Amino acid sequence: MAHQINKLTVAKVNAITKPGQYADGLGLYLQVAAGGSKTWMFRYMRNGKARKMSLGSIHVVPLKDARQKAIELQRGLLEGIDPVAERAAKQAEVERQKREAAKVMTFKECAEAYIASHRAGWKNVKHAQQWANTLEAYAYPYFGDSPVQDVDTALVMKALSAIWTEKPETATRVRSRIENILSWATSAGYRTGENPARWTGHLKNLLPARTKVAKVKHHAALAYDAIGGFMSELRAMEGVSPRALEFAILTAARTNEVIGAQWSEIDLDNALWTIPGDRMKAGREHRVPLSDRAIEILRGLPREAGNDFVFIGASKKGLSNMALTMTLRRMNREDITVHGFRSTFSDWATERTAYPGEVREMALAHVVANKVEAAYRRGDLFEKRRRIMDDWAAFCAKPSGQGGNVVAIRDAAHG
Repeated sequence: MAHQINKLTVAKVNAITKPGQYADGLGLYLQVAAGGSKTWMFRYMRNGKARKMSLGSIHVVPLKDARQKAIELQRGLLEGIDPVAERAAKQAEVERQKREAAKVMTFKECAEAYIASHRAGWKNVKHAQQWANTLEAYAYPYFGDSPVQDVDTALVMKALSAIWTEKPETATRVRSRIENILSWATSAGYRTGENPARWTGHLKNLLPARTKVAKVKHHAALAYDAIGGFMSELRAMEGVSPRALEFAILTAARTNEVIGAQWSEIDLDNALWTIPGDRMKAGREHRVPLSDRAIEILRGLPREAGNDFVFIGASKKGLSNMALTMTLRRMNREDITVHGFRSTFSDWATERTAYPGEVREMALAHVVANKVEAAYRRGDLFEKRRRIMDDWAAFCAKPSGQGGNVVAIRDAAHG
């Protein structure tokens, strides 16, 4: 019996060159191919049929290890385990796990994919960054790295509860964004089941309505009779951000319109700033007449070759959304907001000038609510608006007391 096992030696394995199969015992064979390659084979009978499986090349599996593997396979046969079938089953399981892993995406990965797929449809170029920033701050710490399938009501509630009463407006946006991302993941096949971030019929039963956790806060605005002193202080400040804030006040423009301004939109010779529709809240092109001081600001700004941004930030791109607000903080004026200066302009135009209301509204780029009126109003009252903006610049240049009363924007039309 001793001669039926361990028939081969290392020296003999290395010396054999003739193609064929050479038995070592216990079903282990050395297989020599016509090209000279040598591999270990395990041969056995199963249900009356001869079967075989490779155990690897002799360069990878030495004789000693091949024998040990043959012994293990023989033991398996005694327990009714078919080596070939077992290997196939293991390989199939590995492939299945790979396929399942390929289907698994984290919430953060889904969020990034959602943002990328919707970026082209967002008219505000900074909208995608706003999405990323809020999710990074308020959602990712709780379940950003979790498989999107595992995001449930408990996780969503954990994220929202932390900010629902302190930052209701932000929390509302975060909830909506989470809901949209989870809906996208369901449509894309990365999760199944109900959306745990939906409001109606779900979170509405778990969280108080936004209107009940905080009073609506209006944008604080500087009283118009204090604008002169404020502008005098602002003009004394150095830097791009103070100039951008001053420009925003003089043009009664929104923050995003100013920080995204491009030199290609500016016509210095004709004192005109034409903002394309894709950067406007109403989605329509808006022409802004520029006062002498606004032109002076533009001519004094640094320009960089290949960079079309008017107000260049530290990243060599447009200023951040917070740049103008930070200027107010440097002035210790956290009692007012950048957006509030549009109300300051509106109140001044209403109470201190005889310009018709439609001139003021067009200067603010507001949409005409009355459809009949909008149909008959074909022009943009540009020349009248040039006069009102020149008068506003002159008013802003008049001396007045520092500081001033703060008033709340009373009308949603000031948006």
